[in-house]
Amino acid sequence: MNALVCNNFGLPDSLAYQTINAPKVSENQVLIEVKACGVNFPDTLIIQNKYQFKPALPFSPGGEVSGIILETGNKVKRFKKGTRVLALCGWGGMAEQVVVDESRVFPLPPEIDMITAAGTLYNYGTSYYALKDRGQLKKEETILILGAAGGVGLAAVELAKLLGAKVIAAASSNEKLAICKSKGADHLINYTTEDLRTRLKEIAGDKGIDLVYDAVGGKYAEPALRSVAWNGRYLVVGFASGEIPQIPLNLALLKGCSIVGVFWGSFAEKEPAQNYQNLIDLIQWIKAGKIKQYIHRIYTLENSAIALKEMLERNVIGKAIIKVGNWEDSSISVEEKRSEESDQMIPAQTESLPVTFKTKSDLAKRIGTNLGTTEWLKVDQQMINQFAETTRDFQWVHIDTEKAKKYLPGGKTMAHGYLTLSLASQFFYQLISIEQVNSFVNYGINKARFISPVSEGSEIRMRAGIANVEEQINGSVKLFLNCTIEIKGQDKPAYSAEIISMIF
Repeated sequence: MNALVCNNFGLPDSLAYQTINAPKVSENQVLIEVKACGVNFPDTLIIQNKYQFKPALPFSPGGEVSGIILETGNKVKRFKKGTRVLALCGWGGMAEQVVVDESRVFPLPPEIDMITAAGTLYNYGTSYYALKDRGQLKKEETILILGAAGGVGLAAVELAKLLGAKVIAAASSNEKLAICKSKGADHLINYTTEDLRTRLKEIAGDKGIDLVYDAVGGKYAEPALRSVAWNGRYLVVGFASGEIPQIPLNLALLKGCSIVGVFWGSFAEKEPAQNYQNLIDLIQWIKAGKIKQYIHRIYTLENSAIALKEMLERNVIGKAIIKVGNWEDSSISVEEKRSEESDQMIPAQTESLPVTFKTKSDLAKRIGTNLGTTEWLKVDQQMINQFAETTRDFQWVHIDTEKAKKYLPGGKTMAHGYLTLSLASQFFYQLISIEQVNSFVNYGINKARFISPVSEGSEIRMRAGIANVEEQINGSVKLFLNCTIEIKGQDKPAYSAEIISMIF
């Protein structure tokens, strides 16, 4: 296979594009066919032997990739061949194939393309962890972001605005600051032409800055720390300037502030459950269009050393991406799926029920389509009584047939609204079957509307369609069905709702 190889530690110009042997998987690893690789500042350090992790020579740089699984180790449980994934490999990503531990691989939702995926994990993962977990950023607080036009910096600008903060973006050129402004920054500081301390005083006044996000270090650290508010927080994210600052610790004492380290890689390893939840938040925001990576440039694998050189020279705005191979992404947005032509929609009557899917991942291909309509089910008095017994809800309108004859329309008792809703689970299994799953959990509803009462002896059925499918970080799928319970002989339905199921 082809790869960018570091045979000896040095600058990007010393790297070689060459053919090497494909890696082999161990029992807990997966082999990924790399489609895209994100370029990050640590990549420029690791090739110089200046990073926390020091792989043995020779190796390929590139710590985050998107691609397709080619092979799995015999102890891998969450993934199989053909799965679209994004992964944190540490190094090895600037190659046609890479092996990654299963624990550092995440399923890629169908709405997110390979280029976006390769620019997501490191930058947004770092910045969200920094702002939410380490910085405890609150709505209406003021945040200063140093290096705001870099990959993690721009991600921090977007996320801070999404969290309701007032954002001060500081960068080294007006061109970079223009991008920061397009991402929502409220104030801009060019710290190569303006005095940082003076400008922060003008913007924040005597109160100071609630949170500093520092991915640069060097000479800007001390004036930023001097501008921190009482009980403020200073996040140490990185040292893109190449200089680790010597902080006078008396400032932390006088300011009553906290200096907080941000090492997302270790967080992801030591607190995987919280990291998964963060990634779920990010993926949902990406799918909703609330955050979007700014792509500086897409490079070929053969020219990937140029990307590292531009990163080292701090000429990259946003994210540089390596596209590995000549391919077209098959991902499609939810909006595009829902607006497909009607001849691609599969009406219920053309299929036998249940509609069968081989895997839970296949559900995403049918977003916006109808599943069909179930058989009619008669709601009798025994069913109503059993529901009352189970729920301890003994309202006479449900169980007292004599009073019903006298007082209720038609002289019949009425089924509890939640009884008809609960029957959705039974109807669910008439409509849909997935072969390669362990379990279904029908656990919630959205937007439920109880429209017409269901009288004893009525026949009801459900029609449904797939509203949305969300692949979760843990490999499960959240399925949203738009459902309507119809009453035989009536124009108005019993209820309509969006039913939520988890599929494992």
